[in-house]
Amino acid sequence: MPNKEQEYKEHIKELEQQIRLLKEQVDFLTRKLYGTKSEKTSTLEIEGQMSLFNEIESSADPDAPEPDLVEVEKHLRKRKYAGQREELVKNIPHSKVLHTMDEREQICEKCGSTMVKVGEEFVRTEVQFIPAKLKVVDHYRETYECRSCRKKGTPYMEKDPVPYPPVMHSLASASTLAWLIHQKFELGIPLYRQEKEWEALGFRLSRATMSNWLLVVYRDWLQHIVHRLRQELLNQRYLHIDETHVQVLKEPGRKNTSDSYMWVYCSMKGAENPIRYFEYQPGRGGKYPEAFLKGYEGYIHTDAYSGYNGLTGVKRCLCYTHLRRAFVDALPKDVHTPEASKPAEAILWLNKLFNIEAELEDLSPEQKKKERLIREKPLLEAFWAWTEKSAASELPKSKLSKAFYYALNNRQEFFNYLEDGHCSISNSLAENCIRPFVIGRKNWLFAGSPKGAAASAGIYTLVETAKANGLAPMKYLKYILADMPGSTFLEHPEYLDDYLPWNPIVKELCQ
Repeated sequence: MPNKEQEYKEHIKELEQQIRLLKEQVDFLTRKLYGTKSEKTSTLEIEGQMSLFNEIESSADPDAPEPDLVEVEKHLRKRKYAGQREELVKNIPHSKVLHTMDEREQICEKCGSTMVKVGEEFVRTEVQFIPAKLKVVDHYRETYECRSCRKKGTPYMEKDPVPYPPVMHSLASASTLAWLIHQKFELGIPLYRQEKEWEALGFRLSRATMSNWLLVVYRDWLQHIVHRLRQELLNQRYLHIDETHVQVLKEPGRKNTSDSYMWVYCSMKGAENPIRYFEYQPGRGGKYPEAFLKGYEGYIHTDAYSGYNGLTGVKRCLCYTHLRRAFVDALPKDVHTPEASKPAEAILWLNKLFNIEAELEDLSPEQKKKERLIREKPLLEAFWAWTEKSAASELPKSKLSKAFYYALNNRQEFFNYLEDGHCSISNSLAENCIRPFVIGRKNWLFAGSPKGAAASAGIYTLVETAKANGLAPMKYLKYILADMPGSTFLEHPEYLDDYLPWNPIVKELCQ
């Protein structure tokens, strides 16, 4: 009988643990589905531990003087009206519309005399929208003949050279293609929606034709610049890496529902020549970054995904944003319960680290490394000692237990950033780089073929790299597609440097 009683107690304990884990999972999924998507810990409102209060409460200052209402009326509102509106429209062409009286109304109502203009008054400024319109350009060229040679029986004729088109035997111009790319890759508008817009402008352009144009210009021109950017990127010593899934149709030997992946490799923040490189691959295995980074030596910033473990010759810096996110996910539904104390304390430790990093932001890499060793290393060592002690008493497989062991199992990689002041404590840069692709994916859902996915990756590379260098992507793509056809870059690969986004001429024309 005692054995049975003990067996029942153990069974009840096991069921209680399962209920706790399931409740935690339900709360977590509910928060993911309906809760705030912001990762700012100020939204958590954990009282008394992390200064995580509402904005009104945290910003309130009882000793602050009350504003002078007259001053607000006479000065602040006027400055807001003039300054903000002038700033908004300063780069837009202006035209003046003068409203005048009809001559028949320029009669004085008192004496009947003709009135004379004595001045004019400003009334308002407004922005006028002028819808886009299409224009057909018919290209002709002149032909010249030497009459002297003709008389001698040796006729000679010469024709004026014409710029090469970006797509042979088509109606596509550089401006049309740049606009198509802007719509799809910057604004996330899929081709079937663009099809309707082109039709509204009076031009029946099918999505199949647009897709063919994109594949051709990528194959003939853009991929050569993308490959050149890859060479430049692998010469940089600090990289950020991330990946996200994408559905690609017609992959050999795979179902259309299989997940493929878009990888992104980014220069570090503040790089002299920033690059955002996208690469499509049919999987997420470690062989893909290994192939991309073959022979590379430097620091890489990633999450803790095991696929990076096989990389050689690199120092891996893990992301503290991911670590903090693991503890945020471990918070219970009610953050004021005792169960919230440990994840809240972990978040407090990590917020201190982020606050110190914000203070060191403007220092040189050498000074930053020195300050990190003085201020951050002791903090991290204390945090890991507390983590090791706290993890022992946690329920296995719970989110908090997983967060603790996420930190403990990757301690060295979390400490690697201390070795070099150029390194970052976060991989948010790569996540932000891949976000435009994720937003676009929500609209167009899948890529039609591996060839299309590879072309999309290359075009995203050019668009996002242009942004990182302060260029207008549409101007940049238009410049490439107007100037590159006809260039002898295949015989002279060094000519490709003329199309890199940090080239002085490109920067002058495409900002």
